[in-house]
Amino acid sequence: MPTLNWIGKDKVINHHNEVPFYTLEHKYGFRYNDEQDKSPTNSGNKIIHGDNLLALKSLLPEYEGRIKCIYIDPPYNTGNENWIYNDKVNDPHIVKWLGQVVGKEAEDLSRDDKWLCMMYPRLQLLKKLLSQDGVIFISIDDNEQANLKLLCDEIFGKQNFIGNILIKRQGGRQDSKYIAITHEYCICYARAINLFEVGMDNKESSNYPKYDSNRKEYYKTQLLRKWGSNSLRENRPNLYYPIKSPSGEDVYPTIYQNNSEIEGCWRWGKTKMNDALEQNKIEFVKDSKGHWIPYEKIYAHKDGDFEKKRFTTWQDKISNGSIQLKEVFNDTVFDYPKSIDLVSLIIKIANVQKDDIILDSFAGSGTTAHAVLSLNKEDGGNRKFILIEMLDYAENITAERVKRVAKGYKDVEGLGGEFDYYELGQNLFDEDNNLNEQVEEEKIRQYIYYSETKQPLTRQRNNREYLLDNYNETGYYFYYEKDKLTNLGIDTLNIITERQEQYIVYADTCSLSKYLMKKHNIIFKKIPRDIRRF
Repeated sequence: MPTLNWIGKDKVINHHNEVPFYTLEHKYGFRYNDEQDKSPTNSGNKIIHGDNLLALKSLLPEYEGRIKCIYIDPPYNTGNENWIYNDKVNDPHIVKWLGQVVGKEAEDLSRDDKWLCMMYPRLQLLKKLLSQDGVIFISIDDNEQANLKLLCDEIFGKQNFIGNILIKRQGGRQDSKYIAITHEYCICYARAINLFEVGMDNKESSNYPKYDSNRKEYYKTQLLRKWGSNSLRENRPNLYYPIKSPSGEDVYPTIYQNNSEIEGCWRWGKTKMNDALEQNKIEFVKDSKGHWIPYEKIYAHKDGDFEKKRFTTWQDKISNGSIQLKEVFNDTVFDYPKSIDLVSLIIKIANVQKDDIILDSFAGSGTTAHAVLSLNKEDGGNRKFILIEMLDYAENITAERVKRVAKGYKDVEGLGGEFDYYELGQNLFDEDNNLNEQVEEEKIRQYIYYSETKQPLTRQRNNREYLLDNYNETGYYFYYEKDKLTNLGIDTLNIITERQEQYIVYADTCSLSKYLMKKHNIIFKKIPRDIRRF
């Protein structure tokens, strides 16, 4: 497989592992029906103002492997420095970061080198956040499309490539010297292609109105008894036999007509019928007189006439994002915002269910949150959005847009919804790699548990218990006191409160003998902090 090389790649290829963990500092909560209440909403909807590289890393303890759909619209690297997002990748934040990570070589980087250095660690962290059945969509144009494709082949795997969608450009000035460019791209990759299912849009979903929560799939039903010509027992006697109803009764292919019962026949033979019964692909419904009527379940993707393959050109379904945003603000506040229709279509095709999470780490004007709230209003869903925006308009454009569409504006009805607004907080570790003890203890506990298990810490802490949680028959304990050193010894073994096969205990020191640690299956880990102040 072709690989992509550029100046600085060796410095950034593992940089996502070296990115420090920062906390998220809650600034306020927003509720569409009570703007005075600024307390945390705990809704799962987040808008984060800060460097998206640091913000993505800060999300890992809670969200690794949990994001169903990611949509990003990164800088296209057109060389246009007048654009609000600085499309030449010369933003001071990026230049400073390149100098720190790449070193002196950064001075010689081309536009493409800088862009690739910027994107590589961010895509690595986005991959970690994607669920196994998740999918990522990335908007781009010809400036970096070829490089992005090779970059994603390397990070997500060429086998997980879904498609490169062409989207009709929404007008604007044409800079092309020879041919007017009327399109851009949206590259799409699955986290694991064998687990990905293409979702349906509204027209298709109306044809499959039922939902199987076990299979997480929409379906429709069709009468299992044969109808029309040759539908009587005398026509196909081998297709007249009983099947068991949910209540255990024998059900025959009977035609109930004008208070009479006519012996019909099934559409399937016994072998196919038994297979369908075992696979729970038959639905029994009682008619008005209490007769059991069996129906075949036809699943949209696996059985139905739903066309799973999508066209790679999207032209007629995408409205103008600039017009949509101007309606909200009554002014032009952002250049080239993405269309709500585009993001809504992406969310549907990504097969995002009603409780899934959608992440946008180049949030811009907040189109992704607008699309999520709109879809929730449409079908009663509870999809969550996480937006990350590093520039200063995160508050007065990104968050403000979400507030307006949630409450309603002009004569447009509000979509409802709430979110929590965050800034990047403190680093979990100081420059000596000791715990930053100015950080809230609960956030330290969350990090410790995640670093051990790669699972989010959801268990509530009771009183002063040191237990984090149990996972895979292992109990994890953080024996920590901010103002004094802790020692794991015979007199403090009572901190272990729940029996497990083994225990991992963080403390400042340990005085247990190797014999006792082996006897009790305890693994001791030293808390990394500066003990000189004690």
